Amino acid sequence: MCLCSLAFTPLLLVVSGIVCDVQEVCVGNPGIPGTPGSHGLPGRDGRDGIKGDPGPPGPMGPPGGMPGLPGCDGLTGAPGVPGERGNKGQPGDRGPPGLPAHLDEELQSTLHNFRHQILQSKGVLSLQESMLAVGEKVFATNGQSVNFDAIRESCARAGGRIAVPSNPEENAAIASIVKKHNTYTYLGLDEGPTPGEFYYLDGAPVNYTNWYSGEPRGQGKERCVEMYTNGQWNDKNCLQYRLTICEF
Repeated sequence: MCLCSLAFTPLLLVVSGIVCDVQEVCVGNPGIPGTPGSHGLPGRDGRDGIKGDPGPPGPMGPPGGMPGLPGCDGLTGAPGVPGERGNKGQPGDRGPPGLPAHLDEELQSTLHNFRHQILQSKGVLSLQESMLAVGEKVFATNGQSVNFDAIRESCARAGGRIAVPSNPEENAAIASIVKKHNTYTYLGLDEGPTPGEFYYLDGAPVNYTNWYSGEPRGQGKERCVEMYTNGQWNDKNCLQYRLTICEF
């Protein structure tokens, strides 16, 4: 029920030719609030919304974590400036006495090699009429002509042996000395039990030859070998006088 100061009477109002139905409305006092209704269903979880911007980093935590693996080595730096030389230290304790020189095999071997080299040097100098180095060999002569045995003995005294080539270069070197003295020389070769087969004086088989055409043909009667001025070989008896040429 509403209380009005006016009677509830419908009116008809004509405005600009339009008929309006105007009714009076009563304004009443508010009533007592009703009982609240029951809660609705829960809404969607917030995680379904748009992800927000990341927040600022937090403060560093306390130390105590496990250390990481060591990194790779860097490049070697430039050497530093050498330091000043230190003072000389005190001498160390004296070592035990060594073996007497005549019992020290290593020392004796070294001395033997030195003596051999000195004798060879003296031998080369004693044959310094002509000297020629080829590879690891040195060929030398004193300019004297004697028989095969005398040449062999002379070379042994000088610390060498009768020259004998083992390749074309050495053959040419010996031939140049022979040609210079315009004579022949004996080589360090000897005929074996089979005629026509020659060996080095130590018994080893010959690995290089330069025979003149048709040689050797002494059939066991010419046991030595001579070299002509052109470097070619011929078998010959050992009693002829030939130029002394030794090798070292």
